[in-house]
Amino acid sequence: MRPVSDTLDPDAIAECLRQSGHAPEVKGTDLSILSTKGVSHDHWRIGDSDLVLRIPRMNQWGLVAADALAYQAAAFDRASKSDHTPECRAILAPGDQLPRGALLVTAINGRTPALPDDLTAIAVALAAIHELPVPTEDKLAPLQIHRNPVSSTLQVIEEQAAFLSDAGIDDETAAGIREDLAWARNFAGQGEPDFPHRLVCTDAHPGNFLIDAAGKAWFVDLEKALYGAAPIDLAHVTLGTSTSWDPDCRGELSAADVGGFYHHYLDLVDRERAAAFGPWLLPMRRLTWLRTITWFARWKAQWSGDDHAAMRDPRMAAHIRTHVDRCFAPEVVAATRGDWLAPSILTI
Repeated sequence: MRPVSDTLDPDAIAECLRQSGHAPEVKGTDLSILSTKGVSHDHWRIGDSDLVLRIPRMNQWGLVAADALAYQAAAFDRASKSDHTPECRAILAPGDQLPRGALLVTAINGRTPALPDDLTAIAVALAAIHELPVPTEDKLAPLQIHRNPVSSTLQVIEEQAAFLSDAGIDDETAAGIREDLAWARNFAGQGEPDFPHRLVCTDAHPGNFLIDAAGKAWFVDLEKALYGAAPIDLAHVTLGTSTSWDPDCRGELSAADVGGFYHHYLDLVDRERAAAFGPWLLPMRRLTWLRTITWFARWKAQWSGDDHAAMRDPRMAAHIRTHVDRCFAPEVVAATRGDWLAPSILTI
């Protein structure tokens, strides 16, 4: 596996920036790698400016490069109105040096969250993002809208579940996943939430947040943002599949930690919406776990080879392998499923 720093030429990227007119004085020596641990993106700091170059290496939804850039730019533009996400300043079109192009976004100076201490700040950020007005029908594009979030999430789960048989997982684990999948298929036929759609982060694991010097949380990865059900974000922050995903942001949450996070978020939104969310919190948690664990199956079956773009960072690749294997362990799967099979976390 070749480190990502060997595959991009700083001088050539600096030339792309100069030609774009967005950083006319930048030199290759002004560029430094900020992070390569994301599955889909690398991030490069541009000198001492307030800008970061967000460089896609793949798109998990299979979008072509130009469409993926336009999608993310729109998501950053809309979410930034919450004052809890970076702004997108410019799009660099795909070319020889940047085959999938890049986004120029504002830098957030912060640290990775400490769990469980920063869950309150994350709840505040999510509430602000979810509070944003939803555009009129003719202005929703290019962002997706999950008009029926249960069936839309199930569709994603089904597509990913096709990889379960090739993921090499334990029989007991596979049986538990398939039991929950059968539940999801049945549940999807029983109706959809009637609360309004909101802009949701979708990939809201704690490692996608930064905490600034004032303790404010910023969500920094808008690749999968869409209009859908806010409780899915709440689940994704606190499930064990998420809380140890990032090697720099790992923690075990107690039932009290998770319940406290949900309570704090619900205290931030209006009473009517909090009441509407109530019956859906556990079902959406179950669906979100299924969505994540089947993504792990897809990763194992399709993306875990050393030559895949998702595995370009050796440290992150090793961590993902360890984390995914742990999440598939029968005892971990059983403990996670206890949230809905023997619920003690969400007595709201």
